[in-house]
Amino acid sequence: MAGPATRSRRVRDGRRSERLAPYVLVAPAVLIIVVLRLWPLLLGLNFSFTGDGDRNGTAVGLDNYRELLDDPLFRTALRNVGLLVLLLPVAVAIPGLLATFIYLRVPGHRVFRSVYFFPAVLSPVIVGAIFNLLLAFDGPLNAVLGGLGIGPVDWLGDPDVAIFAVVGVHVWATFGMALVVFLAGFATLDSALLDAARVDGASLPQTIRHVVIPGLSRTIQFVFVTTMIGMLTSMFGLLYVMTSGGPEGSTYLPEYYIWVQQGRMNRPALASAASTALFVIMLVVGLLQVSLLRRAGRED
Repeated sequence: MAGPATRSRRVRDGRRSERLAPYVLVAPAVLIIVVLRLWPLLLGLNFSFTGDGDRNGTAVGLDNYRELLDDPLFRTALRNVGLLVLLLPVAVAIPGLLATFIYLRVPGHRVFRSVYFFPAVLSPVIVGAIFNLLLAFDGPLNAVLGGLGIGPVDWLGDPDVAIFAVVGVHVWATFGMALVVFLAGFATLDSALLDAARVDGASLPQTIRHVVIPGLSRTIQFVFVTTMIGMLTSMFGLLYVMTSGGPEGSTYLPEYYIWVQQGRMNRPALASAASTALFVIMLVVGLLQVSLLRRAGRED
C-alpha cells in the first residue's frame, strides 16, 4: 500500500504533467512555424543587407533599402498600399452586411450563402481571365454603359482607374471567406439582444450599429487584419493576369514588385529588402488596426 509520501509525489507528477501538456501539444506547430516561417524570415532579412550581381554576398548595409526608396515603382507600390488601407473598411463592410442579411434570414438566404462563397474557390488566374473579358474596352460592361448613354471606360488601361478595378475584382473574389467568418461570429451572438432590438422598434441600421457591431467586435478585428494581409499578399495572380503591373506601373503592389526584382531583374537581395519592408508594413498596419478597433470597442 502506497504511503502518504508516494501519493503526494504522484499528485505532484500529475499536476506537472497537466501543466506541461499544453506546451507539448503546441510544440509541433511552433516548430513548424519556426522552421518554415521565422527562420527563412531571418535569412531573408540578413540577405537584404548584401549586394546583387558583382557584389553578390558582399555586405552593403542599407544600400538596398535606399534604392527601394529611390525607385518610383516601389514608391507607387507604397502609395497603392495606402489606397488599400483606405478601401479596407469597404472590403470588410460588404461581407459583414451580407452576412447580417443571411443571419436575419432574408428570402433565399440559403442560396445566397453558397452563391457568395463560390468565387472564393476559383483560381485568381481564372478570375483574372474572366474579368479581362468583362472589363475589356470593347467588352460587355462598356457595351452596357454605352446602352445607358455613358461613355466607355478604359478599366484596365487608365492609370487612374486600373488599381480600383483590380481591387474591386479581388474583393469580389475573396469576400466569401470573410462572410463565412462573420457567420461563425453570428453563431456566438446572443439572439436575445436582436429580439430585444426588434421589440423596441430599432431599425436595421440601429440594430447593426448598437447590437451587431459591439457583439462581433472580435470577429471584425480578425476580418480586418486577415483581409488586409490578403490584399497585400494574395493579389499577385490578379495583377499578373489583368495588368502585369501596368499601365505605367500604376497597379504595382509590394508583392508584385518583389516578383519582378527576383524573377525578371535577377535582384534577389533587393527583393529580400522589399520582402522585409512588406513584412514591416503588414505588422504595423495590423497592430494599428487592432489598436484602433479595440479603442472603438471600448468607447462603444
